[in-house]
Amino acid sequence: MQQQLISRSPDLQRLRDEGYHVAVVEGHLLIRDVPYVTSAKTIARGTIVTALTLAGNVTTRPTDHVAHFMGEQPCSREGEPLTKIMHPNMGTQLAVGLFVNHMLSSKPAAGYPDYYEKMTTYVRLIAGPAEALDPTATACTFPPIEAQERESVFHYIDTASSRARISTVSDKLAGGRIAIVGLGGTGAYVLDLVAKTPVGEIHLFDGDVFSQHNAFRSPGAASLAALQAKPDKVTYFAELYSHMHRHIIPHREYVTGTNLGQLGEMSFVFLCLDKGSAKQVIVQHLETAGIPFVDVGMGVYHNVQANALGGIVRVTTSTAQQRTHVYAGQRISFGDADGGNEYQQNIQIADLNALNAALAVVKWKKQAGFYLDLEREFHSTYTIDGNILQNEDQLG
Repeated sequence: MQQQLISRSPDLQRLRDEGYHVAVVEGHLLIRDVPYVTSAKTIARGTIVTALTLAGNVTTRPTDHVAHFMGEQPCSREGEPLTKIMHPNMGTQLAVGLFVNHMLSSKPAAGYPDYYEKMTTYVRLIAGPAEALDPTATACTFPPIEAQERESVFHYIDTASSRARISTVSDKLAGGRIAIVGLGGTGAYVLDLVAKTPVGEIHLFDGDVFSQHNAFRSPGAASLAALQAKPDKVTYFAELYSHMHRHIIPHREYVTGTNLGQLGEMSFVFLCLDKGSAKQVIVQHLETAGIPFVDVGMGVYHNVQANALGGIVRVTTSTAQQRTHVYAGQRISFGDADGGNEYQQNIQIADLNALNAALAVVKWKKQAGFYLDLEREFHSTYTIDGNILQNEDQLG
């Protein structure tokens, strides 16, 4: 991906063609081996770093003038700090392996038209004093270009994390295998959110077809042609989100007692099933295998007198740290409702499905350390009337 980004972006390719040591790491552009003068009037080498703004795999105009520097305090040829452009910040980790020591600020009136102008401006300001001391000190080192590099799970770089400077936080979600069991409504929204994280693999399990009613409670906007083709749910969503994430694996089957083994290698599972009786064997298997999971559900009813909908959205978490609440508090129903129960009507609304999924994904991210988890709740409910979010079963 790095090589493609550089070759498709004229400003980055120009930097490389002129011999700069160009690298792209976690949505950041790096110019390595930049010579500079230390306070002892010796010449050392450091790295200039800036966050990238991209449109697909091509750079766009930089949105700011700020950059960073990895190394000691760059100085003039007399050993005086370059305080006009350099602002010590006591060290900041922008991403794994990107620990910067200083912030750079040199703002032209019209801004920087591209990354070539931005990076070469900072190179001149930092390397100029070194070149004055030693004319052979140059940032144009023409390093060898590696043919292979670690493949990202994304087809294009996650610049949202780099722009927000939370790449090290996002890395906590990297790797592992996530399973989503059930894609009728909430499960599809779980996929929409998880597909935007750097998880290693996303496995989809559902044996049903994607029908017209599913389109009204799922993310995106299905075309009429897609509905007429009656695709499998897993195939439809895998193809859709594979435009972004490389490793989405569809399984056109329901999870039952005969194929539970497929969940054995998962690092986390989202259970998004409507049928309670189908959950029990899955829950027991996940508990035995020591796999953490989140179970979602909602009970929505039609209040005939008010001609409005009411109900509750639920998220129940189970990990090796705490599992007994699932049974002691009867948090997950393993039975199926009677025909006269409103829940049997399976009333689902897109915004409630999205909310249910968001609460589940937030809890998964808490388990991974992405979000703070001070209350450490394992069961949450949202009541529509009153807009009440209640946390229970906190880990003691």
